[in-house]
Amino acid sequence: MAAKLTDYQVLTFDCYGTLIDWETGIWDSLQPLIMENNRSDVPRAEALGVYARLEHAQESATPEMRYSELLGRVHAAIAAEFSMTTNSDLDAEFARSIAHWPAFSDTADTLRYLRTRYKLVILSNVDRQSFSASNRKLGVEFDAVYTAEDIGTYKPSPRNFEYLLAHLRSDFGLQPGEVLHTAQSLFHDHVPAKACGLANAWIDRQRLSQSGSWGATTPVQQRPQTDFLFFSMGEMANAVRAEPA
Repeated sequence: MAAKLTDYQVLTFDCYGTLIDWETGIWDSLQPLIMENNRSDVPRAEALGVYARLEHAQESATPEMRYSELLGRVHAAIAAEFSMTTNSDLDAEFARSIAHWPAFSDTADTLRYLRTRYKLVILSNVDRQSFSASNRKLGVEFDAVYTAEDIGTYKPSPRNFEYLLAHLRSDFGLQPGEVLHTAQSLFHDHVPAKACGLANAWIDRQRLSQSGSWGATTPVQQRPQTDFLFFSMGEMANAVRAEPA
């Protein structure tokens, strides 16, 4: 018998791309560099694709580096990619920009509702200080927050999901079958989550299932299996409401 959304005890979330609109945040935060170089010809889609590639390369090269510091290096690399001139102030401004990345309009209300039905846990590729700034936009207190800073590697490393499962077991007594991993990124989340045996809910905000754009997410060659598919967090909440208690 197919599992229902209400069969799970905890929702584990990616944050950026799922709850926080990181593509808008990234693009807005690149504007000082673009304006400084008078480069209005830089296309948004291309810039986000370059960001995805360079971010993953930097995370792979320096897995122990805090995300805010890592962003400064990515900014400098983006400037070089587009033959633009940057400086330490612009790089640092971009590194601090996470605090200004907006939440999706459906995030806070949805999380407040889901909080009445599940434990809510974050598994994020950022550092704790950066997530704390974003958390003020999310409308709930999470039961646990596990970050790349805590773990020492970045998703899609399987180590991040092993850490998640170990801490859900030790902190809450939860088993893998009680966990539903909820995320936008196939690359960072769904491929490694399925490899670890987790059920998953794909928040397909980019509509990749309908041939949408990869945006700031690294493409995958083969789409992993997904147990649930929604185009927004609000749609997921409505599906939970529709299930019998």
